[in-house]
Amino acid sequence: MRSLLIGLVCLSAGVADAADTFPGEEGDIIITPLIHSSVQLEYQGKVVQIDPWDRLGLPGAKPADMILITDDVGHHMDPPAIARLRKPGAPVVITEKVGDRVPDATVMVNGEKREFAGITVEAVAAYDIIPGEPSHPPGEANGYVVTLGGKRIYFAGVTECVPELSQLGEIHVAFMPLNIPLARMTPAASARCTRMINPEVVYLYHYDQDYARRALQPSYVGPPLPDNLTVPQTLERYAQLMQGSGIEIRRGNFYPPLD
Repeated sequence: MRSLLIGLVCLSAGVADAADTFPGEEGDIIITPLIHSSVQLEYQGKVVQIDPWDRLGLPGAKPADMILITDDVGHHMDPPAIARLRKPGAPVVITEKVGDRVPDATVMVNGEKREFAGITVEAVAAYDIIPGEPSHPPGEANGYVVTLGGKRIYFAGVTECVPELSQLGEIHVAFMPLNIPLARMTPAASARCTRMINPEVVYLYHYDQDYARRALQPSYVGPPLPDNLTVPQTLERYAQLMQGSGIEIRRGNFYPPLD
């Protein structure tokens, strides 16, 4: 049984320090958290960008052999960032709702599986269970499972623990959301979902909604989180709820200073 390791990786602003590794079949997979829901994967000279958002210039981001977009909101779907990072001819995978905002992009729908640039991509359902605005109805957004170096890496996007996630199969690394508005994916809900998926390693991401809004509206003050917890307190509560799971928790530097 995997031993419990609560890896609260305290990362500095330096890009080199922000990269983690996970062993692939022919070398390490390099994982670099960038900002909010933006992540960079590198393996054997190939680069995959997930939801690149150019609010702070994406320091350390490399030209991409493939780009995956989970949703149509600005901090997921940023056309200038895509244009800047996209290698000539590199596939950009989008949701149907994004439409024609990215030239020559490929639409994937929930449940579809394809191969791009030698990398297998599965589009996974991502939607709300709790009703209300902001609304994320079924079919409008994607999560993704990316297979690199024989390892399956899951990016949940903005979703609750929908029934389709019980069919993911083996997941080695998972990126899970927390603190989605309207009490969606509270620490308890996210922890239950993580345990069900049972990855070897989990990252929490997309967990500070106020940061994403302050990035564009500096004076923004949002409603309190459930139980009046602060964002750091939600991370700690999640870690407490994951004790005994055997799943390693890594905390990436997703929220660099906005100033």
